[in-house]
Amino acid sequence: MSRLSISAELESAADRIADISRANLQIILRRAALMLRNVAGVPLEPATDDALNSIAAEMGIGRSDLIQIVLREWLEANAYLPVRMIDEESETEGSA
Repeated sequence: MSRLSISAELESAADRIADISRANLQIILRRAALMLRNVAGVPLEPATDDALNSIAAEMGIGRSDLIQIVLREWLEANAYLPVRMIDEESETEGSA
């Protein structure tokens, strides 16, 4: 299960706390605990950490989303991942 699905499941359980069985709640909480236990952060130098936080705030996205974008683009630029094809006729947000 992904973090997003576990998060959604926890929110749903919180919304219907009176109706959920003890066993189901126990399962949901154990999954969440397992997910949290297995989350490993990447220690960064303070300057790198500050730069990521500033850029993420400037772009209006989460820090983890920014890290995923940067990592994916680096992997593509260095031929570790195939380059994604962009449909030139599709509309995009922003300006060039």
